[in-house]
Amino acid sequence: MGKQMTEMLKGTLEGIVLAILGGQPAYGYEITARLRDQGFTDIAEGTIYALLVRIEQRGLVDVEKVPSEKGPPRKVYSLNTLGSGYLEEFWKTWSFLAERIEHLHIGHPQEQGEK
Repeated sequence: MGKQMTEMLKGTLEGIVLAILGGQPAYGYEITARLRDQGFTDIAEGTIYALLVRIEQRGLVDVEKVPSEKGPPRKVYSLNTLGSGYLEEFWKTWSFLAERIEHLHIGHPQEQGEK
Protein backbone atom coordinates (compact mmCIF):
# COMPACT_ATOMS: atom_id res chain seq x y z
CA MET A 1 0.00 0.00 0.00
CA GLY A 2 1.37 3.39 -0.90
CA LYS A 3 1.98 6.17 1.57
CA GLN A 4 -0.99 8.16 0.29
CA MET A 5 -3.34 5.20 0.81
CA THR A 6 -1.96 4.67 4.31
CA GLU A 7 -2.55 8.31 5.22
CA MET A 8 -6.10 8.28 3.85
CA LEU A 9 -6.90 5.09 5.75
CA LYS A 10 -5.76 6.64 9.03
CA GLY A 11 -8.69 9.02 8.88
CA THR A 12 -11.29 6.48 7.81
CA LEU A 13 -10.30 3.13 9.31
CA GLU A 14 -12.31 3.69 12.47
CA GLY A 15 -15.49 4.21 10.45
CA ILE A 16 -14.68 1.22 8.26
CA VAL A 17 -14.27 -1.04 11.31
CA LEU A 18 -17.48 0.28 12.83
CA ALA A 19 -19.25 -0.46 9.53
CA ILE A 20 -17.97 -4.05 9.68
CA LEU A 21 -19.25 -4.36 13.25
CA GLY A 22 -22.56 -2.83 12.17
CA GLY A 23 -23.04 -5.89 9.99
CA GLN A 24 -22.32 -8.39 12.74
CA PRO A 25 -20.22 -8.73 15.89
CA ALA A 26 -16.64 -9.91 15.40
CA TYR A 27 -13.32 -10.35 17.15
CA GLY A 28 -10.07 -8.72 16.08
CA TYR A 29 -8.78 -11.36 13.70
CA GLU A 30 -12.20 -11.66 12.00
CA ILE A 31 -12.23 -7.92 11.42
CA THR A 32 -8.75 -8.04 9.92
CA ALA A 33 -9.76 -10.97 7.69
CA ARG A 34 -12.87 -9.10 6.48
CA LEU A 35 -10.77 -6.05 5.67
CA ARG A 36 -8.34 -8.21 3.71
CA ASP A 37 -11.26 -9.81 1.85
CA GLN A 38 -12.27 -6.27 0.83
CA GLY A 39 -8.80 -5.56 -0.58
CA PHE A 40 -7.17 -3.90 2.43
CA THR A 41 -4.38 -6.47 2.36
CA ASP A 42 -1.64 -4.44 4.04
CA ILE A 43 -3.47 -3.60 7.26
CA ALA A 44 -1.63 -5.11 10.21
CA GLU A 45 -3.54 -6.93 12.93
CA GLY A 46 -1.81 -4.69 15.49
CA THR A 47 -3.38 -1.64 13.88
CA ILE A 48 -6.84 -3.17 14.23
CA TYR A 49 -6.28 -4.24 17.85
CA ALA A 50 -5.11 -0.74 18.81
CA LEU A 51 -8.16 0.76 17.07
CA LEU A 52 -10.46 -1.68 18.91
CA VAL A 53 -9.01 -0.58 22.24
CA ARG A 54 -9.70 3.07 21.33
CA ILE A 55 -13.28 2.52 20.22
CA GLU A 56 -13.95 0.39 23.29
CA GLN A 57 -12.58 3.14 25.56
CA ARG A 58 -14.78 5.68 23.79
CA GLY A 59 -17.85 3.52 24.43
CA LEU A 60 -18.70 2.90 20.76
CA VAL A 61 -18.81 -0.89 21.10
CA ASP A 62 -19.89 -3.51 23.57
CA VAL A 63 -17.46 -6.31 24.34
CA GLU A 64 -18.25 -9.88 25.26
CA LYS A 65 -15.62 -12.46 26.17
CA VAL A 66 -16.37 -15.69 24.35
CA PRO A 67 -14.54 -18.98 25.00
CA SER A 68 -12.03 -19.92 22.33
CA GLU A 69 -11.05 -23.38 21.18
CA LYS A 70 -7.47 -22.13 21.07
CA GLY A 71 -6.21 -20.27 24.11
CA PRO A 72 -7.83 -17.51 26.16
CA PRO A 73 -11.36 -16.17 25.58
CA ARG A 74 -11.85 -13.90 22.59
CA LYS A 75 -13.19 -10.38 22.89
CA VAL A 76 -16.12 -10.11 20.52
CA TYR A 77 -17.03 -6.53 19.64
CA SER A 78 -20.51 -5.38 18.68
CA LEU A 79 -21.73 -1.96 17.71
CA ASN A 80 -23.85 -0.32 20.42
CA THR A 81 -26.24 2.64 20.24
CA LEU A 82 -23.50 5.24 20.67
CA GLY A 83 -21.41 3.50 18.01
CA SER A 84 -24.37 3.34 15.63
CA GLY A 85 -24.84 7.10 15.97
CA TYR A 86 -21.14 7.66 15.35
CA LEU A 87 -21.28 5.39 12.29
CA GLU A 88 -24.28 7.27 10.93
CA GLU A 89 -22.36 10.54 11.28
CA PHE A 90 -19.32 8.92 9.61
CA TRP A 91 -21.44 7.96 6.57
CA LYS A 92 -22.91 11.46 6.31
CA THR A 93 -19.43 12.97 6.45
CA TRP A 94 -18.11 10.41 3.98
CA SER A 95 -20.92 11.17 1.51
CA PHE A 96 -20.31 14.90 1.81
CA LEU A 97 -16.57 14.52 1.19
CA ALA A 98 -16.93 11.93 -1.58
CA GLU A 99 -19.37 14.14 -3.45
CA ARG A 100 -17.07 17.17 -3.28
CA ILE A 101 -14.01 15.15 -4.24
CA GLU A 102 -15.85 13.61 -7.18
CA HIS A 103 -16.80 17.10 -8.39
CA LEU A 104 -13.15 18.10 -8.24
CA HIS A 105 -12.07 14.91 -9.96
CA ILE A 106 -14.38 15.25 -12.94
CA GLY A 107 -13.74 18.95 -13.25
CA HIS A 108 -17.14 20.35 -12.32
CA PRO A 109 -16.99 23.96 -11.25
CA GLN A 110 -18.14 24.57 -7.73
CA GLU A 111 -21.84 25.31 -7.59
CA GLN A 112 -22.81 28.79 -6.55
CA GLY A 113 -23.21 29.20 -2.84
CA GLU A 114 -20.94 26.25 -1.96
CA LYS A 115 -17.60 26.89 -0.39
